Amino acid sequence: MQLVIDIGNTRVKAALFEKNDLKTNYVFKTPDELLSANLFETNSISHCMVASVVNEMDAFVSRLKEKTSVLLFTSETAVPIKNKYQSVQTLGSDRLASAVGGNAAFPDKNVLVIDAGTCIKYNFVNNQNEYIGGAISPGLEMRFKALQTFTARLPLIEKDEDFEMLIGKNTRESILSGVEIGVVAEMEGIISRYQQLYPDLFTVLTGGDVNFFEKRLKKPIFADQFLILKGLNVILDYTINA
Repeated sequence: MQLVIDIGNTRVKAALFEKNDLKTNYVFKTPDELLSANLFETNSISHCMVASVVNEMDAFVSRLKEKTSVLLFTSETAVPIKNKYQSVQTLGSDRLASAVGGNAAFPDKNVLVIDAGTCIKYNFVNNQNEYIGGAISPGLEMRFKALQTFTARLPLIEKDEDFEMLIGKNTRESILSGVEIGVVAEMEGIISRYQQLYPDLFTVLTGGDVNFFEKRLKKPIFADQFLILKGLNVILDYTINA
């Protein structure tokens, strides 16, 4: 059994795989919480891959190595697609893992992966199995916080799953419309521009806010909240068997 771990800005996500079959997934608040969860005591884990967008992972990785064989996913890690990103050293592991996951789901296809989390990341893999790049923009929570932080009077508003009003009739509704309706319009606009270039495009949605956007996007999409974890497992298999 293999364990893959994705350490993001706000959560630690992990999953156990038996070959390509995702057996169990987990969400933790911190890496230490994962270590306290007895995963290794209750499962036979032969290999583990860790991807992180935060710094200072040395102590966590060292403790993992006491339990199993650990691979740290970096810009130097071999992946089963060609990485044509110009600044490979600065490419987030989550972006590349989501691209690998999208490519594994739709090999030899033009695939746009939208990872809707703390940031919204657009990652494109072409039908030659080449990762080209994409875009990064603020996620929902970041947009709400930015309005409150960088203005004198606007309040901090929380996401409203049921809000659908285009024209806000008070400050709360105006902020909700600007953020929630606005970010959906952003996504649909970007998907449309990709479709103009690649009419046969496949679009895959993942990330912490996948459920919020899945029911709002009018564009045809495939939603998979475990896409990054699946991508990491593909990379782990590829590295082990290289």
